Amino acid sequence: MYNEEKLRRKEITETTMNKRRTSESPRNSRSTRASQQVRKSRTQYSSGNPGSFRDSRGSRCSGSLQKPMNKRRQEKLRRQRRKRNLCYGILAAITLLVFSLTVLGISRLLPDRVRDGAEQVSEDSGTQVTTTLSQPEMNASGTKDFFKEITLRGWQSDSQGIRYIAADGTSYGKGWHDIDGSQYYFDENGYVKTGWHVIDGKDCYFDESGKYDSEKVRPMIALTFDDGPGKYTEELLECLEENNAKATFFMLGQNAERYPNTVKHMEKLGMELANHTYDHPILTNLSSTQISNEIEKTSRIIERIAGKAPASMRPPGGAFNHTVRSVSGLPIIMWSIDTKDWKTKSEDMTYRCVMDNARDGSVVLMHDIHQWSAKAAIRMIPELVAKGFKLVTVEELARAKGITLENGKAYYYFGEGTQQVE
Repeated sequence: MYNEEKLRRKEITETTMNKRRTSESPRNSRSTRASQQVRKSRTQYSSGNPGSFRDSRGSRCSGSLQKPMNKRRQEKLRRQRRKRNLCYGILAAITLLVFSLTVLGISRLLPDRVRDGAEQVSEDSGTQVTTTLSQPEMNASGTKDFFKEITLRGWQSDSQGIRYIAADGTSYGKGWHDIDGSQYYFDENGYVKTGWHVIDGKDCYFDESGKYDSEKVRPMIALTFDDGPGKYTEELLECLEENNAKATFFMLGQNAERYPNTVKHMEKLGMELANHTYDHPILTNLSSTQISNEIEKTSRIIERIAGKAPASMRPPGGAFNHTVRSVSGLPIIMWSIDTKDWKTKSEDMTYRCVMDNARDGSVVLMHDIHQWSAKAAIRMIPELVAKGFKLVTVEELARAKGITLENGKAYYYFGEGTQQVE
């Protein structure tokens, strides 16, 4: 009886165990498959499969992501190499500069006697004995003098201009000096002159470095003003004086009487006083007696005021004929550039007409009785000088060109070729 009960309990226990195994089999199956997959993956990775790799979390990443990462890594390395090479290059350049300055300083500090006597030979013994001489020490003051000696030699330039420091450390004084076969002219402060200058009554040209060019000829131009003097003439005279320029004034006798002090001022400044008749008639409409009276009356007025009679004349409107030629008794001065300022009434147009057409030998016609003409002249005078022109009287221009002015003969232009600007 006891054995039967024991056998039945054993069967019940086995049945219960079988049921448990059956219910747990799916879970075990899944776990088994997962373990197998992990082992397989590890096997593939460890075998060097190029198609995959593990990320920071241990998961697999495809090979397509590895290529950009490698490329960025290589680019970073290249940038680091370039930066390192640049630093090396800068360091090398600084080192070379310091070395060069050191060598230069040492060579300058060594006295001649050290270099010449560095090796002394004993003739008595027949044996060469080398004696090293001690190098003098340089204090702060000596260092300062040393660098001053290096920099202050030869040509120097600063905000005031260009100067030359001689071997003894002094600069040249005012006057002509010959340096390396070229001539220079120095002012009272030791700076060379550049551009055009009148020296000892002669026009001299110096290039940008101050070197004198004896072959360069200064272009000349004659500014002439008709119908004055007027209330704007004094301002014009001041501008001419400031720029060391001259001009010719063809005056009306009646206006010379009205502004006698202006006429005297013209004479004092070296301007040319010329005749433009007494009251501006068209001479070709007058008889020979009337023409003579117009010209002679004006010449007497100017001579009485300034102490000097006119040496040339200009007929009003530029009108002249054989009678005017024969009766005038003076050279007839016309023009090569007519600004027509009386017509345009424009300062800018008058200014531009002259600046665009001025050349060596030009004779310019303007009127000092018009405010716009006076303003245009005041603008152009310093600019013409800056461009290298010498502003002279008609008489000076003719003389410079080797032309003798003849009574009754008309003159338009004193340069080469022809010019007629209307």
